[in-house]
Amino acid sequence: MHPNAILESCAELVGQVLKFDHPTDAVVQRYFRENRSLGPRERATLAETAYAVVRRKLLYEHLARPGSGPRERRLAILGFAGPRDFLLGALTEQEKEWLQACDAMPPSELQDRHRHNLPEWLVPPLQEQLGEEFWPLVESLDEPAPLDLRVNALTDKREDVRQELKLAGIATRLTPYSPWGLRVEGKPALTKLDAFARGAIEIQDEGSQLLALITDARRGQMVVDFCAGAGGKTLALGAAMRNTGRLYAFDTSAHRLDNLKPRLARSKLSNVHPAAIAHERDDRIKRLAGKIDRVIVDAPCSGLGTLRRNPGLKWRQSQQGIAELAARQTAILESAARLLKPGGRIVYATCSMLREENEAIAEAFSAGHGQFRPVPVLELLNQAKVADAASLCSGEAGQYLRLWPHRHGTDGFFAAIWEKVQ
Repeated sequence: MHPNAILESCAELVGQVLKFDHPTDAVVQRYFRENRSLGPRERATLAETAYAVVRRKLLYEHLARPGSGPRERRLAILGFAGPRDFLLGALTEQEKEWLQACDAMPPSELQDRHRHNLPEWLVPPLQEQLGEEFWPLVESLDEPAPLDLRVNALTDKREDVRQELKLAGIATRLTPYSPWGLRVEGKPALTKLDAFARGAIEIQDEGSQLLALITDARRGQMVVDFCAGAGGKTLALGAAMRNTGRLYAFDTSAHRLDNLKPRLARSKLSNVHPAAIAHERDDRIKRLAGKIDRVIVDAPCSGLGTLRRNPGLKWRQSQQGIAELAARQTAILESAARLLKPGGRIVYATCSMLREENEAIAEAFSAGHGQFRPVPVLELLNQAKVADAASLCSGEAGQYLRLWPHRHGTDGFFAAIWEKVQ
């Protein structure tokens, strides 16, 4: 395509994305469905441009003000992900001069808001938690997330799969914490591989793998994945159980559970039982009360720990929305805890970086439930021989799992664990 045609398409997509009425990836995929003539390279340029604009929205809007022409075009120029020479072929002389002035602006002249590109309500809680590490976090959120795989421990060994991928021209390295993980270099077409087709690998962030690991599901147990979604952790739990016992995958969205079906078929697991529920007090939940050994509640949350993958989330959330989520998270944790039998354990987890969705929920649960003993996450990580386990934890005696993109290279995750003692 001609440079100007590519730029115009980028501007059109940027305009759609910045409405924030749907997740960025959903808007991008819809645009591609409506414009099937776009080739792979053109699609990559459009998608990366849209994501760049969403990530640096405040900065680009600031730089765009002195420019001329439609706002979406100016933003697309600033975020353009293709070669600079190609872009210049689409610009007027006036646009070239404006872009050169933008390039020459020293960072010292930018306000903090133009450097962090976060909504104002989100900055204080992150600064309070991180102090001087706030800016390293900001820098990490501006980078794309790594591509992590989980090797199916039921059927394959990690090193064997790594060598298989190497022979297919795909370079990987071992994930530093998860014993099941491989981190892929680049973005290869994994779904065309035999390793994918036979269920030897699943795409799953290392942090999500660690949530399954600390659930400590064992052979022959009764286990519930309370908010299973598309089942990434469900499959990891089933493999850890060696395809024994009974593993329930509950979710209020039948559509999300439908996405589990092909993954489950590839996994070779037969101990998984997906079931859509109406709400956390569904009759199916009541019938299992007091019978379950392990429960993991990966609660519905703001998702702000995934901003490298989903940068538009920060513009779609609000303080009021976080408060509403916290109330829902509390209700879900309360209901899920009723499933446990004495000696059973429950894991509460989110992919949020906010204390309001994490420690605050855990502290309130501990204070109101004397029959549940907090279990330090550090104990379980050490038991699993996870490297540098203490660095993954926060709170007294390593009480909580606390993963940060800039520290650990994972998405932002939190987890707390309790054991029912009576």
